[in-house]
Amino acid sequence: MHRRWLAFAALLALLLGPGAAEAASCGNNAGGFATWLAAFKREAVKAGIPEKVASSALSGLTYDVSVIKLDRNQGHFRQSFETFYGKRGRPLEGLVRSRVAQNAALLKKIEARYGVPGEVLVAIWGLETGFGANVGNKPSVRSLATLAYDGRRSAFFTAELIAALKIIQRGDLSPAQMRGAWAGELGQTQFLASSYLKFAVDFDGDGRRDLIRSKADALASTANYLKAYGWKPGTPASANAAALAGWNKATVYQQTIAKLADTAAR
Repeated sequence: MHRRWLAFAALLALLLGPGAAEAASCGNNAGGFATWLAAFKREAVKAGIPEKVASSALSGLTYDVSVIKLDRNQGHFRQSFETFYGKRGRPLEGLVRSRVAQNAALLKKIEARYGVPGEVLVAIWGLETGFGANVGNKPSVRSLATLAYDGRRSAFFTAELIAALKIIQRGDLSPAQMRGAWAGELGQTQFLASSYLKFAVDFDGDGRRDLIRSKADALASTANYLKAYGWKPGTPASANAAALAGWNKATVYQQTIAKLADTAAR
């Protein structure tokens, strides 16, 4: 715990300024959450997050024990590829192919700009949220605050919480709209907040990067993400292992995306 706290304190000081490391301390139950949150909010404002944004996003948050339980119970990526693909990939094969056909015009425009074929984007879309049907309904800021306060990965989720506040600050989503998966992932292809800041694009031209409600923004942003991680245009998904590893470090997930995409492209 001590080493983990040192890493957290160092990152927090870097993100929020010199006084932050002393202002907040992590914990493994709800007991100190309110004190931690109040200190975090003060330092976020000092670091440049507008008071209005900090108040609207952070005021009244409570510790979410269900998020901690989910964080401690992640075993699905340890399955063999055959088992994982049988459960998650094979049921999507026909659906991926049909969604590619239904969205052909949009996917062609995205590929022209970013070089990533539609089959790959639709495979990710299907795996992550069932083509936008299951984006998650947990309040993302609450989830991120709970995980930032928790002792296991404090530094990582503190950075994600800061990124979430910046998404609100630039006007892409309001705190109420920012709902997603238990670990704070957002949108139809489940972006972490930091990736949302870096790679989200306004592909539908409405003036906002909305990966939750805009299919065009979500798919184009996914292509932008993969391009940044070295996607090689004109090559099959199976030849882009490095870019897929940038999306998800689990080998079975990378293999499942590649097989779904290559199957749909035939």
